[in-house]
Amino acid sequence: MPAAGCPELVDPALTLLGRAQEKWLHEGLTASRARWNVIAQQTVMAQLDRRPGEGQAFWTDGWDGYPKARERLLGFIAAKRVSNPVVIGGDVHTSVVADLKTDFDDPKSPVVATEFVGTSITSQGISAKSIETWRSDNPHIRFADSTRRGYTVLELTPQRCLARLRTVNEKEPDSPVQTLATWAVEDGRPGAQRDG
Repeated sequence: MPAAGCPELVDPALTLLGRAQEKWLHEGLTASRARWNVIAQQTVMAQLDRRPGEGQAFWTDGWDGYPKARERLLGFIAAKRVSNPVVIGGDVHTSVVADLKTDFDDPKSPVVATEFVGTSITSQGISAKSIETWRSDNPHIRFADSTRRGYTVLELTPQRCLARLRTVNEKEPDSPVQTLATWAVEDGRPGAQRDG
């Protein structure tokens, strides 16, 4: 995990999507007239500082390895006033709800999109203890739970996006499905709020 001071980490030439796909996404978001613009992608987009206290350290196999590319995308969303951007992620075996900002290190930076990351059905996630130690350094991560397995269901209406974080007990073949948490994003107001 490189520290934030790693010069390669902030190279603006690096891109997670590749230049052609980045251009395609920008063009699609510009042309979209949809009320909700859902960006489904493979990992966590929100910054996650994994070094509690002073300094920063990042897992670089996702968007944290390409912070300038993430800044370009989120800055583009903000500048173009993309309607109701919602990012869907995965790959970390943890349920996450996050506010996405153009500058995660600036507490006053506005929220420009909302992210929902689904957990895994069977694979174990990041330890709950690790998540708890990171919480104070990542206030934009509104919710994170690695102790339960499951999936996330989104319901989109003209008024809001409702995310239900559904869980099962992977060790019980007949496990009932339960709702761990429900979060909502209101039309025209980026950022998730706990629902119920």
